[in-house]
Amino acid sequence: MALIQKIPVTVLTGYLGAGKTTLLNRILSEEHGKRIAVIVNEFGDVGIDHQLIIDADEEIFEMNNGCICCTVRGDLIRIIGDLISREERFDHLVIETTGLADPAPVIQSFFMDEVMARQTQLDAVVTVVDAKYIGNHWESDEAQEQIAFADVVLLNKTALVTPRQLAELEHKVRGMNAIATIHATQNCEIALDQLLGVQAFDLKNALSIDPEFLDDVAHDHDDSVYSVAITETGSVDSDKLNRWLYQLIQARGADIFRMKGIVDVDNANRRFVFQGVHMTLDGRPGKPWQPGEPRRSELVFIGRNLDEADLLEGFRDCFAKTYAYAL
Repeated sequence: MALIQKIPVTVLTGYLGAGKTTLLNRILSEEHGKRIAVIVNEFGDVGIDHQLIIDADEEIFEMNNGCICCTVRGDLIRIIGDLISREERFDHLVIETTGLADPAPVIQSFFMDEVMARQTQLDAVVTVVDAKYIGNHWESDEAQEQIAFADVVLLNKTALVTPRQLAELEHKVRGMNAIATIHATQNCEIALDQLLGVQAFDLKNALSIDPEFLDDVAHDHDDSVYSVAITETGSVDSDKLNRWLYQLIQARGADIFRMKGIVDVDNANRRFVFQGVHMTLDGRPGKPWQPGEPRRSELVFIGRNLDEADLLEGFRDCFAKTYAYAL
């Protein structure tokens, strides 16, 4: 039986006016040799964003009558199903959400719907941030969730801020999201290979976190959304790990926007890779451990009001009995 070639999907999000349409136009107009299908979402009964998108060979599908992440998620699943069933295939799918959208339910659709899970692969969540005016919206739940869920963040409109302001914004974004790749852009000018086909969300090549990079994450800000990173050595008991993760999302799933990790489980030859969005959890074997390679479990949680000590204690309770960690 032939394997199904999964279609990579990029979710493009960002607050109103950040530059999403500019980036989408760039994706559609550059010579990348890919056939891209685009789903444009708008908030309200009358759609206008599709009129701002330049003519291109790619197919553009508009969804309105509500937010893509709430009343019309069924439409999203239906449209993607229709696209997949066409004889004429496409290479990549881009979903642009409204600037007022919480991207979480869109992301969850790729795990909860059988057709989408089998035939599509969520490649990355790309969030465009208005470097000049994000401060006016920083306290909104939508803006924070868009940043917290991102795999790639574009700090756009850099010409409108000073280098110091840009550095402060990057520090603030990094404090909220420890795993995203951050790019500073003007007019969303960026090489497309840094946005498309990056395999940042599905962890196909396994999540790899630089410990020194994690040490740079600041947790001294007052915002309620932030990252918690855990790095431990030693083999974890798979039954304990599964039980802890499911208990965690049952108890705190509403506050956990994203979680990702690679774990040394049962002294197996392969990494165990997991990811979660709110109440949705997915795990599978990752790439093999190489001979002589240090085995290290690395986890990142992004959410609101997370208890770092409680998360660390819960994970340490998952270790096999023979493992004793250093205090």
